[in-house]
Amino acid sequence: DFATPRAILTGHDYEITCATICAELGLVISGSKEGPCLIHSMNGDLLRTLEGPETLKGPENCLRPKLIQASREGRCVIYYENGLFCVFSVNGRLQATMETDDKIK
Repeated sequence: DFATPRAILTGHDYEITCATICAELGLVISGSKEGPCLIHSMNGDLLRTLEGPETLKGPENCLRPKLIQASREGRCVIYYENGLFCVFSVNGRLQATMETDDKIK
């Protein structure tokens, strides 16, 4: 028997650097090297794009996601390469941000 994928997720233009699965909500959230984070359903449908804060957009301040974690309550925490934490709702709304100088692994 050969394993076959349940779904193929599309939408990123660059390599995926981080991802998480929230089985309770049926969501897959992924971030790519030079782009936004995307929320897909478990069936592979692209649902939302999570963009970082407007003040940090632009090629010189590209937000590169490094870590993602989702909760069953519908919140998603993303840690970006530049020390920025963002909390989003699964509806795509930015709820909070925090900057740190610490290295997070």
